[in-house]
Amino acid sequence: MRPCPPPDASDAPVWVGFSGGLDSTVLLHLLAADAGIRQRGLRALHVHHGLHPDADAWAAHCEATCAGLDVPCTVLPVVVGHDGHGPEAAARAARHDAYARVLGEGEVMALAHHRDDQAETFLLRALRGSGAEGLAAMPAWRRCGNGWLWRPLLEMPRASLLEHARLHGLAWLEDPSNQDTSLDRNFLRARVMPLLQERWPDAPASLARSAALSAEAAHLLEAEDAEALALAVATDPAVLSRPALMAMPRERRARVLRRWVASLGLPPLPGGAVASIESDLLPARSDAAACHAWHGAEIHAWQDGLHAGIPVPPLPEGWSATWDGRDPLPLPGGGRLELRPGLAFDEPCTVRARTGGERIVLPGRRHSHALKHVLQDAGIPPWVRMSMPLLEDADGTLLAAGDRILSGALQAWLAAHGAQLAWSR
Repeated sequence: MRPCPPPDASDAPVWVGFSGGLDSTVLLHLLAADAGIRQRGLRALHVHHGLHPDADAWAAHCEATCAGLDVPCTVLPVVVGHDGHGPEAAARAARHDAYARVLGEGEVMALAHHRDDQAETFLLRALRGSGAEGLAAMPAWRRCGNGWLWRPLLEMPRASLLEHARLHGLAWLEDPSNQDTSLDRNFLRARVMPLLQERWPDAPASLARSAALSAEAAHLLEAEDAEALALAVATDPAVLSRPALMAMPRERRARVLRRWVASLGLPPLPGGAVASIESDLLPARSDAAACHAWHGAEIHAWQDGLHAGIPVPPLPEGWSATWDGRDPLPLPGGGRLELRPGLAFDEPCTVRARTGGERIVLPGRRHSHALKHVLQDAGIPPWVRMSMPLLEDADGTLLAAGDRILSGALQAWLAAHGAQLAWSR
């Protein structure tokens, strides 16, 4: 029995995610017998969840098994959070965080998922109403932190792993929680899959094949989504063109919206979010205050675009601070104002919230203009304007609004000193 090759031909070390169970014990045994993998540098990682009374004994078993194979073993304790997604998902998230922490640049973490795991994952995703990406289940390899996750056993049935373990006299742990059929995956494994195989003996292989076909379809869709997003995105990556979106088929538009949100590092759109954007934001008037908010993020419809980001509260009414520019100035509600690279103004300035009626002399102009109109002409959205810090000199002359609107005097001073005013939100 031979695992599939690693994702690249580099000399980067290979880790084994080693729980001590049957699957990871077989994987460790296979890789330890591979001279090429040994030469790259083979190590094992045991993630110590601390959720079971025998967790310390399991860690000791893993260390002993690795010592018998002359494979260095790292035991990494983790804290399993409770984020409302269930114990299985919380433990899995803790493991993957651990993998990302230990992987060096280009290093590989080998995991022992096999064909039966793939079939179960496909079924679970189907029962949750997943699309092509979800039904693709687990890829053979993908990025993780600075390195890679590698699943070399995905085409092997669990029966083959069991046969290998018995043939070579391997010892493994049995986690009692695997018998808990209140957990979805255990219920599928213990109750559903045996019933399916009574009628369709090749059910695991067929479901795994469907996962592979879904992965192929998802790959094609992702390439087309990327092209569509590139056509719709504005100069600012956080802004999409509403006319470009409306020209797309509804199904493509939904995929582009989700891809766009993911590209910005925002929380995934909830189930009904796309429908809300379709009904409330895309057809909204250009001057409307239409907004969809979710999990600490928001999308606004304004002018011809959709604007996505993290909400920034307005600066408190009447707030002000004296600032010489030497150190970054923290702003109420988050963000800061910074004068780069570490310079100081000739005289301390005042930073304050907008009150209305401000005027500014722009570069190349001799007369002042109403800041309200300057902000509108610059295309700065209304929800951003009230959070913009204003910078004034000692005489109360307006020098800047955020870092987008600069007076002629400030722009000349910055150019003369090789400096930059930066406002982070």
